Amino acid sequence: MIETTGSGMPRRVVVLGGGITGLVASYRLIQGAGERGLQLDVIVADASDRFGGSIETAREAGFVMERGPDCFLSTKPEGIALCRDLGLENRLTGTKSAHRRSFILRNGRLLPVPKGFYLLAPSSFLPFVTTSIFSPLGKLRMAMEIFIPPREEEGDETLASFVRRRFGRETLVRMAQPMIAGIYSADPEELSLEATMPQFHEMERTHGSIIRALRKRMQKESKRQATSASGPRYGLFLTLDSGMETMVDALLEKIPAESLRPNTRAVSLRCEGNRWRVGFDGGEDIEADAVCLALPANSARNLLGELSSNLADRLDEIPYGSVATLNLAFDRSQVTHPLDGMGFVVPAIEGRNLLACSFSSSKFVGRAPEKKVLLRAFVGGSHAEKAFALSDDEMTGQVMEELRPLLGIRGEPEVAVLSRFRGAMAQYRLGHLDRVRAIDEEIENLPGIAVAGSAYRGVGIPDCAASAGEAASRLLGYIAACVS
Repeated sequence: MIETTGSGMPRRVVVLGGGITGLVASYRLIQGAGERGLQLDVIVADASDRFGGSIETAREAGFVMERGPDCFLSTKPEGIALCRDLGLENRLTGTKSAHRRSFILRNGRLLPVPKGFYLLAPSSFLPFVTTSIFSPLGKLRMAMEIFIPPREEEGDETLASFVRRRFGRETLVRMAQPMIAGIYSADPEELSLEATMPQFHEMERTHGSIIRALRKRMQKESKRQATSASGPRYGLFLTLDSGMETMVDALLEKIPAESLRPNTRAVSLRCEGNRWRVGFDGGEDIEADAVCLALPANSARNLLGELSSNLADRLDEIPYGSVATLNLAFDRSQVTHPLDGMGFVVPAIEGRNLLACSFSSSKFVGRAPEKKVLLRAFVGGSHAEKAFALSDDEMTGQVMEELRPLLGIRGEPEVAVLSRFRGAMAQYRLGHLDRVRAIDEEIENLPGIAVAGSAYRGVGIPDCAASAGEAASRLLGYIAACVS
C-alpha cells in the first residue's frame, strides 16, 4: 500500500525514530507549521512498541525508577525551554541540597570527591590538598598545571591526552577516566576533547591554565550569588518530580494519535522527483515532502547509503557503546552506608565491573517511600560485551556482589529492575566534529532530508532537543520555500 498526498493536500513530513529527538522534532514541526500558517501532516514511525526511546520510568511498590536518563543539565537551556513549552516547568526539581557531593572508589574505599573539583580539575586549594584520592606526587603534578604552557598544535586532541598533558597520568586514571565513563561509557583514550568537553579547550586557550580559569569562574559565581537576592533558580541537574517519562507523555499529548506509528521500521528511502518515498517492513510505502531521520547513526546510514556513499562512510565512523542500568530497592535498615551523596564512580584501575552507582533516593526527592532506599548501578564501557553475555540474574548477582561490601548491604533487594541498552551510546571519537561537519555538507545536497539525535553534537536531553529543533527548522524552511 502506498500512502500519498495529492495536490491541495497538506504537506507531509515523516519522522523516523520515536525517541526523545524524534518526538521533539515532531512537536517542533507541528508547532512551527502553526506559526507559519502551513498545513502539515506529521507521521512519527518507531520500530519498537513504545515511544520515548531510552527514557522510561518504572514504578513499583512506591519506587520511581529510571531505566534510562534520570536528569538533564540545567546549564544547557534547551531542556528547560522544552519543559516550559510543555507546561512542565513547575514540575522540575533539582538534586537534594544536603547531598550534592559524589564519591570515588579508591582501593576498595569510597572517598568523597574534593569540593570544587570540576570533572577534571580543582578550583579550591584546601580540599584538593587534603584528599586521599591522589598521592603526594599526583597532587604536586596536578598543581604544576598552572605552569604548563598551552598546546601549540592546532586540531583535535583526545581527552586522555589533554588530561595527561595538563594534569598528569594519576589525575587521568583516578579522576578523569571514571568521571568521563560515567557520562559517555567510553574510553578517554579515544574520545574527542572538542566534541565532549570543549569548555576545557577554551579555558586553556583563553586563560592558559584550567585551574586558573576555574578559580576565576568560581570568583565570578560567588560575586553573582552575593549580589542576587534569590540565588540560582536551578541546580546543575534537573529531573521531573514524577519521573523523566513525564516529558515523553507530555510530548505525545502534543502529537495527534493518528500520527504515531509504533512497530513500524523504515527499510528504504528513495527520491522520486521532488518527493521522498519511505518503505517500511510491513510492505507499506509513504510519500513525503521531507524526512527527518532521528535515528542512531548506523540506522541512518542504512537508509541514506544508497543516496550518498560519502554520507554513508561518515555515518559509519560513529561507533556506539553499550550500558546497562540496574535499579535496586531496599529497606533502609539493609544498607549501613549513610548514602550522604549523589553516588559514586569507579575508576577502571580498580578492576570492577561497576562503572558507577547513583544513590537515587538521596539524589532526588520522591524516588523511594519513607525508610526505603533506591540505588541505580551502571555496567558497561569496556566490560559491556562480557556483562551483556550474562543472564539478568547473573548480572544482578555480580552487581550485588560488588555493592555489598562498599555500601554495607544485607539481604536481597525488594525490587530489582535491569535495563540493557546495547549499542545505544554514541562514541565521540577523535575528529568527531570534522565528521559531523562532513555529514552536514552531504545532507545539504539532499533537499528535504534532515538528521538529528545524540550521534552528532551532544548526548544529553538538551542536546537532543536542540538537534531536533534545528532539524525541524530546516525542514519547515524547505517546505515553506516549496509552497511559496
